[in-house]
Amino acid sequence: MSAGLRARVNRRQRLLRWVVIGLVLVFFALPLAGMLEFTTRNINTGARTLQTWETLADFSKISAQYPDLKTGFLASIGLAVLTPVTMLILLVPTMTWVRLRLPGLNRTVEFICLLPLTVPAIVLVVGLTPIYSWIPYLAREVGLGTMGESTLWLSLAYVILVLPYAYRALDAGLRAIDVKTLSEAARSLGASWLKVMWRIVLPNLRTAVLSASFLSVALVLGEFTIANLFARKNLQVAMYLLAKSDSQISVAVGFASLLFAFIVLFGMSFIGTARSGGSRLRRFLRRTPKELA
Repeated sequence: MSAGLRARVNRRQRLLRWVVIGLVLVFFALPLAGMLEFTTRNINTGARTLQTWETLADFSKISAQYPDLKTGFLASIGLAVLTPVTMLILLVPTMTWVRLRLPGLNRTVEFICLLPLTVPAIVLVVGLTPIYSWIPYLAREVGLGTMGESTLWLSLAYVILVLPYAYRALDAGLRAIDVKTLSEAARSLGASWLKVMWRIVLPNLRTAVLSASFLSVALVLGEFTIANLFARKNLQVAMYLLAKSDSQISVAVGFASLLFAFIVLFGMSFIGTARSGGSRLRRFLRRTPKELA
């Protein structure tokens, strides 16, 4: 292929990429523009006003007039932290141990983790209803009072929902590294299994862990069905209830929540990029057995 023909092909490819990117941006920007236009419109006069956004920016007023919104927002923030942490504590050690010691169970673990994809949300709610009906009772029995009625318990259901996506992300990360060789090298230097997980496996799985956490946070911030069926108030349920009384505030909250989710997920994509897992591994292997013990 001549240089001139190659240059023309590259220009056409760049043009095609920009066309596709432009269409995608228009596809996502038009609904957001419609939301912004609706929230800045005076329904009575049709004039432009920032009253809705001024109300939303007044946190004391929001807390007084829309208590469900405050409750739902705080619950979603807590769930966005608790769900990824629980998922990682459950999956990372399990998948690593199965890959190292019980490779015959790989298919079984994969089947269990992918099973929620085949279970509709309403069926999952029916199955979890007995568990969630016992949680408040057990909380009162152990002296936790009304803690059993907290929305944060939804993290148990959300972990089940996110299992298929998190499993695929972590499985791809584990396939990309030689976990057995790395763990045996660390163990031969006297490292405990806890140090192997913390200083060897996790640094090398950083990208996979971030991808799984990214998917978990995205699911939590947008989930509505299970929270509504369990009569728990997260941000999406609060927006649904708010739409019945003040549609402009509800749409404004939806617009703000989309921006908030984008900022959170965009920030998560840059976490841990300063150091590479390989450099951490080299620093770890340079330690003496006495330091590793």
